[in-house]
Amino acid sequence: MMRWNRRNFLSLGSLAGIAPARGQGSGFRFAIIGDRTGTAAPQIYSRVWREVSLFGPDLAVSIGDIIQGLNDATAAAEWREMDTLWRRYKRFKTLLVPGNHDIWSPESKRLFEIEAGHPVSHSFVQGGALFVILDNSLSDELAPGQLEYCERQLAKHKELRPKFVFCHRPSWILNARVGNRNFALHGLARKYGVDYVVSGHGHQLVHLELDGVRYLEIGSSG
Repeated sequence: MMRWNRRNFLSLGSLAGIAPARGQGSGFRFAIIGDRTGTAAPQIYSRVWREVSLFGPDLAVSIGDIIQGLNDATAAAEWREMDTLWRRYKRFKTLLVPGNHDIWSPESKRLFEIEAGHPVSHSFVQGGALFVILDNSLSDELAPGQLEYCERQLAKHKELRPKFVFCHRPSWILNARVGNRNFALHGLARKYGVDYVVSGHGHQLVHLELDGVRYLEIGSSG
């Protein structure tokens, strides 16, 4: 395990990441769970959760695409299937980032928020660290309203470190790859001292750094 120093991140293979985070509180450990859907192999997602649970995280963040979705008629049954897995791990808090397989219609958004227990845009503070979840499930880009929400939360908790921003689709990836600093999310990250921006969607491991902000794309968990 790594100790948090605002520069370290530990990835568990291509499945999940877990690292201690130390802010102004006493510190804690959290896990990041990658995409499940997109030709998901049977039993892999449940194995990931089982292995992550062995580390005893205080918090888990699922990066999205939890159900195959895209069909209002079957969505509720798919979430019920997930419930049978998750009830084993209720001892630690879980945050869900909305993916494009999770939300595609008003009804699917309603179901997602019921399952998540929080709105699609959500912020959470633990151990002196700030977690901000944004919703770009319906578009590759972050809508102006999402960026406004992000700035409100970052400004409200500007004294907290570390700061993590999560969104399912890596809308930042092309800009970060070529070193282009002129995009809205990066402007907010620099202004408010965001340490990590974390996404999924691409089923690959990507780690880029721009002006001290680390951009991560998490690999598949299934």
